[in-house]
Amino acid sequence: MKSNKYLSAIQKISELVSKNVDFTELMKNILIILSNEVNMQRGMISIYRRDLQKIIVDVTYGIPKQGEMVFYKVGEGITGKVVETGRPIAIPRIDKEPLFLDRTGARRKIDRSKLAFICVPIKYDNEVVGALSVDRVSEKDDLKFEVSFLETIANIIASKVHSRRIMDENIKLRDAISRHSPVGTIIGNSSSMRHVAELINQVAETDTTILITGETGTGKGLVASEIHQRSRRKNGPFIRVNCGAIPENLIESELFGHEKGSFTGAISTRKGKFEEANRGTIFLDEIGELSLSAQVKLLKVLEDREVTRIGSNKPIKVDVRIIAATNKNLEKEVEKGNFRLDLLYRLNIFPIHLPPLRERGSDIILLADYFVQVLSEKLGKKIKRIDSSAIDLMMSYHWPGNVRELQNCIERAILIAEGDVIYGYHLPPSLQIEGELKQEKTLFTGNFKELVENYEKTLIVNALKKAKGKQSEAAKILGTTKRIIQYKIQKYEIDYKKYAGVTI
Repeated sequence: MKSNKYLSAIQKISELVSKNVDFTELMKNILIILSNEVNMQRGMISIYRRDLQKIIVDVTYGIPKQGEMVFYKVGEGITGKVVETGRPIAIPRIDKEPLFLDRTGARRKIDRSKLAFICVPIKYDNEVVGALSVDRVSEKDDLKFEVSFLETIANIIASKVHSRRIMDENIKLRDAISRHSPVGTIIGNSSSMRHVAELINQVAETDTTILITGETGTGKGLVASEIHQRSRRKNGPFIRVNCGAIPENLIESELFGHEKGSFTGAISTRKGKFEEANRGTIFLDEIGELSLSAQVKLLKVLEDREVTRIGSNKPIKVDVRIIAATNKNLEKEVEKGNFRLDLLYRLNIFPIHLPPLRERGSDIILLADYFVQVLSEKLGKKIKRIDSSAIDLMMSYHWPGNVRELQNCIERAILIAEGDVIYGYHLPPSLQIEGELKQEKTLFTGNFKELVENYEKTLIVNALKKAKGKQSEAAKILGTTKRIIQYKIQKYEIDYKKYAGVTI
């Protein structure tokens, strides 16, 4: 049957992708399978480089080698249109299609009258990262089945292509890291972090009050420090106060100071953090944890630029730039009565929001490389690179602890790595489990899903019959793990117990 050939190709490609193989070798072998199994000739994997705004032809099979890099602009030719729109294009006869450019020159000596061309987008998390294209001899106009099949293959290879693109895009930025050693948290090539960098550039040299928002671990403190270092106050003090770490009965003394004898334990006069930050910057981290009484006094400082120590009636002028940060939604805290609206207005003059790492996919490997470079030297280890198996897991993980969790993850990997390479098994178990499950899910999405799932379910049932219902034995037969078999059994609602007495 026709479908058996395609299912066999899917299975072989899925097995290849699960192995730790060099990207170019992997893609070349996949294109060979497409050629040998389903007669899809002259295959091409193209990668969309956002930094260059070009689509680079990266891996080919059946196409003569070019002396120079072959590329398309976004929207140019069939490949450019597919990347631009995110939709597949199938051409039954390329001799009648003016958009078909044949920039590689592979079809110049071929009869194009019966040659079809199919190009599908490669998407990762709904973003187009490249394109997969093939051509084949065909006498029919309906290529829906072939398009659906290629979309399934594109889904299978999407994470690998995404990782390759990230690595390619970050080469220039890695060079910048080695030359300038910038603050790790604001390293980024993602659009969201480029926007953050623009905001920092706009506000750094002013004295405007800033409110930095974002989840725990996104680097709010480092951004505050970077703003201070770029400001006119860089030679003045940078005083950091964690409002959530100071007991409520001491926060006012900590911020505004106190006079000797003003309360039990006040054995001497003490300056507050605002006085210490005079002619510099004060960074109020976790501002959402301030008590309402402290918020009133902070509002007065913002309005009058002077503080009054506890036990004194004499105001003291302070020349301080205020940067606040929170991981809370202060608008909701206002609605709950936990935060003053007038104070929020005063703080929120220039907001900067730091996106979570899970929304900064293109920055994960760049940051990981940076931490490898910095922490390897600190820990006395010589780590040269991160293996593709580790990259795939990091790209699949959701990073609830954000940049701080990534840094801790890399530090752990460096410590336990035996050689000069970080592999997937050096990463914490949480990354390995989630990454594997996500990769499994990726293999079975798209228009070809139902056919593939039926085939997979049949394979599992047959293995369970041979193993007499034993899941561990079925996993060995299929060359996978018991955990994955259990996951699939649950997914497809297979009653494995009923095969306990079956003999085949």
